[in-house]
Amino acid sequence: FCFSSYPVPVARAVLVDMEPKVISQTLSTAARSGSWKYDDRSHFCQKQGSGNNWANGYSVHGPRHKEVIMNLVQKEAEKCDRLGGFFTIMSMAGGTGSGLGAFVTQCLRDAFPSSFILNHIIWPYGTGEVIVQNYNSVLTLSHLYQSSDALLVHENDVIHKICAQRMNIKQISFRDVNQVIAHQLGSVFQPAYTAECGLHYSRNPLGDLMETLVPHPEFKMLGLRNIPQMPENSLAYSTFSWPGLIKHLRQMLIANAKMEEGIDWQVRPPHLGSSVPSSHSTNKPLHFNTSIANLVILRGKDVHSVDLGSFRDPSLYTCWLNPQDAFNAWKTPRAFNKYEKSTSLVSNSQFLLKPLDNVVGKAWNMFASKAYIHQYTKFGIEEEDFLDSFTALEQVISSYTNL
Repeated sequence: FCFSSYPVPVARAVLVDMEPKVISQTLSTAARSGSWKYDDRSHFCQKQGSGNNWANGYSVHGPRHKEVIMNLVQKEAEKCDRLGGFFTIMSMAGGTGSGLGAFVTQCLRDAFPSSFILNHIIWPYGTGEVIVQNYNSVLTLSHLYQSSDALLVHENDVIHKICAQRMNIKQISFRDVNQVIAHQLGSVFQPAYTAECGLHYSRNPLGDLMETLVPHPEFKMLGLRNIPQMPENSLAYSTFSWPGLIKHLRQMLIANAKMEEGIDWQVRPPHLGSSVPSSHSTNKPLHFNTSIANLVILRGKDVHSVDLGSFRDPSLYTCWLNPQDAFNAWKTPRAFNKYEKSTSLVSNSQFLLKPLDNVVGKAWNMFASKAYIHQYTKFGIEEEDFLDSFTALEQVISSYTNL
């Protein structure tokens, strides 16, 4: 945020869309809140969308509007006393978020080679919003993997489930979905003490996040879990203990549960035999979710007395990283969003293997029968580009599978 002469804080953000409707809605919703707003000049839109076509966003709109968009970014970057990096929020199913999003990310990498870039990606509904969403997703992910430092993923299906089962919402709107996502992101990016001693708030949350969670460029996929999550009117009747929250969060991690409901409590960490240190990935129990690195964030009272030893268990992690380096905790005694105690987990693990494998498989089946390829080639994306993207993502799948 930029605290200037305005009566309310102004978000340091650039909004980009190929259609004006969403941007004008976003600007007015923020302004109506009365507590903050977007800069009226810091957005870019056109009269025509990308027609749900990644190639149109990437190869046509991107190059055509690059200068204007990057000038807006430059203007915001120059207002920073210290540029921590870029947090880009984009969807994968359509054409603009995915195609233009991937293009702009590449431009950011070229223009700011030493800045951190974290892409926040909205993963499409499995049943499908757009017929070519799997193509758009494969092309997006493979390009982002080259230019981004990490990809933080929210799956629409999972958020929808949280709205229905945790928030008890009957008619789920995009606003409800966005509210859950915003809550989860806030639970990570609100200020927290990063050091054990807890003497100073992080001045560079993006950099600290990368340092903690991305030890190798082959592994950039981050998942986010946050508990408890419930309707505000239920909070008064609920009490939470730190041991209970930590126990649930750890089991959500190792059993790859998306939310508190339906956790498989049968899943246990593998026993690491001292005689065969390198083979623990081959004898792991089915459904056990191996981690590379985890970050737990605690907010609320008594945070400094919480025992996090269960997250330091070496059997949770891959064998090539020291467990001391693989786990970190951030804490703050300040409560978050009316929750007396709450905790979040950002994890670089096998969280996304299944959805990723799914998307690549579906896209490959369509590609094999040449379905809709002509829609992409007319904007300059060749079959060769598709094959490169498949190869890149199959490598990612293979790397995560072999943890």
